[in-house]
Amino acid sequence: MRSALMVMFAVLTLSGWGHFSDAAAQASGSLSPEDIIERFAAKESESYEAWMQYTYTQVAVIKVVSLNGAPRNESMTIESEIVFNDDGTREVRPLRRSGRLRSVRLTPEDEDVMLNINPFALTEKELPLYNLKYEGREKVDELVCYVFSVRPRNTRGDRFYFEGKIYVDDQDLQIVRTVGRPVPERRGNLFPEFETLRQVIDGRYWFPVWTHADEKLRFTEDTVGIEQTLTYENYKKFGSKATIRFGSPEAEAGE
Repeated sequence: MRSALMVMFAVLTLSGWGHFSDAAAQASGSLSPEDIIERFAAKESESYEAWMQYTYTQVAVIKVVSLNGAPRNESMTIESEIVFNDDGTREVRPLRRSGRLRSVRLTPEDEDVMLNINPFALTEKELPLYNLKYEGREKVDELVCYVFSVRPRNTRGDRFYFEGKIYVDDQDLQIVRTVGRPVPERRGNLFPEFETLRQVIDGRYWFPVWTHADEKLRFTEDTVGIEQTLTYENYKKFGSKATIRFGSPEAEAGE
């Protein structure tokens, strides 16, 4: 069956990609690319721990806009909230699902990526899974960012990885923008390229607030135009540590 992957903030992490030249280090200012990686990875670890203490509402709007070049008008909206249970566990609670997609089918893997692989967590622990290459500087709105290309060292196993680019604010040394797609693509699942933007929450953490994809996915039988927009709203900090649970046995708080 064909499927359009609901792309959210899939977990990705980074490491060095080969050796960086002196020119690249000079282009990045007083910090070498290795220094930048070390610092933003440390901040990502801190941000991920903080993110696990927040509730929020997640709204996904998926549209099929064309099929083999012919206009279509199919859409689905999925709204969920991330909440804490009395025992401190954190879970995704479905709120509303409306509309229907006829040209593509959402598989369990699609919804798993949409709901569970959140947010981008470029933590120090995960660095060995990825290669990273410094690409220079670029402005994102009013921010000057260090740009890195990212690719997984391998794609074995059942999980998805990220391949694309990340944009690191040159002042806060935190990731503010991500452009890429999940890999590997599996038979029947094609993944659109997506852009994710982050925003400062509570004056400190750059959390994701918006993800968008707009691409033609070329399946064996058809070419389907897909648009996806996901928003993350109403971030509120919860007072105690928690673990996240998605239909699995409850884990003890703080694991």
